[in-house]
Amino acid sequence: MTKLQDKPHLTPDALADRIRACRICRDTPEKDPLPHEPRPVLQVSATARVCICGQAPGTRVHASGRPFTDPSGDRLRAWMGVDEAAFYDRDKLAIVPMGFCFPGLDAKGGDLPPRPECRKAWHDDLFAAMPQLELIVLIGQYAQAYHLGPHRRKSLTETVAAWQTYLEADRAPGAPAFVPLPHPSWRNNAWLKKNPWFETNLLPVLRKKIARLLAPGF
Repeated sequence: MTKLQDKPHLTPDALADRIRACRICRDTPEKDPLPHEPRPVLQVSATARVCICGQAPGTRVHASGRPFTDPSGDRLRAWMGVDEAAFYDRDKLAIVPMGFCFPGLDAKGGDLPPRPECRKAWHDDLFAAMPQLELIVLIGQYAQAYHLGPHRRKSLTETVAAWQTYLEADRAPGAPAFVPLPHPSWRNNAWLKKNPWFETNLLPVLRKKIARLLAPGF
């Protein structure tokens, strides 16, 4: 796979075209091949200031070909304080899951982890092609592991609880801020009840920052 540094002219749109045509996990997988035809789902641009980095598409997103067209997406938009028009405005908001295709289901009917081929083949290049990003929302442990690296805490709860550290951390000029979140799935309802600070402390700050970054003319 040719890296971005070898082809500096590649834009987010050009990379997105290549990603949508990618068949690595089907034709040359690391382990078992993807159990269905690939349908990579992402939303990128050279102008978006906010990026949502999640896990991987589920069954409904695989069917629609559009990110977060499911109840998790409804909850995520409520957390962010945005409507569908703002959420799907690619000029302002990028969506880059850790796995671009629906990974399939496990024996219990849950989604499998994101395919590792996506991260290894595309993510470094794609984020390097979007240096204008100012905020990356990290949904779940896979996105947090990739973007936070050794700064991630021992558990998802500890990582999300330390959100102010990542949002307000000293960063290199032009580097984005991060806000870690749990997955907005209904499976995390118990987590939300056990951690009321998430809705009372974190979400108001997140909504305010996103509103500023998505504001017309910003």
